[in-house]
Amino acid sequence: MKELREEFFARDTITVARELVGKLLVVGRTAGVITETEAYKDDPASHAFKRTPRSELMYSTHGRVYVYFVYGNHYCLNFTCEKGKPGAVLIRAVKPVRGIKIMMKKRRVTREKDLANGPGKLCQAMGIDKTLNGTRIGEKVKVYDIGLKPRIKKTKRMGISKATDLEWRFITEDL
Repeated sequence: MKELREEFFARDTITVARELVGKLLVVGRTAGVITETEAYKDDPASHAFKRTPRSELMYSTHGRVYVYFVYGNHYCLNFTCEKGKPGAVLIRAVKPVRGIKIMMKKRRVTREKDLANGPGKLCQAMGIDKTLNGTRIGEKVKVYDIGLKPRIKKTKRMGISKATDLEWRFITEDL
């Protein structure tokens, strides 16, 4: 098991998004294998399309946790990417593998299938909120290469109304 370091995230955002599928996400006593990601660069659907205080992390860092609150009810976990360009990967879903009872309690669900099959659900299940925003990956949020090589399908991103033609969503059903 190899922990991913800052240099992994210094690369092209789309490449990072694809390669994060099958990696192990660890937050506190919970862990899940990443099964779905989306890439965001300086495209019209991205926070980085316009440089603002909120999107500054996407411009000035790579290898950082980027958490934002959306729709007034849930958090979304992203990892900043690229060196010298804006980019971030949204972690859309994980398959829980550790701390499942903790996740069930936080999510108030009894079916494992429903724990982290969406960006807001996984943040709630793993206790991810704005307190993690800007922290280095490897501090409170860790990502490991555990040697999985799932089949990955690319599709259009979800829940956006601009740049809908870009196939920057990566998903596996192998896990």
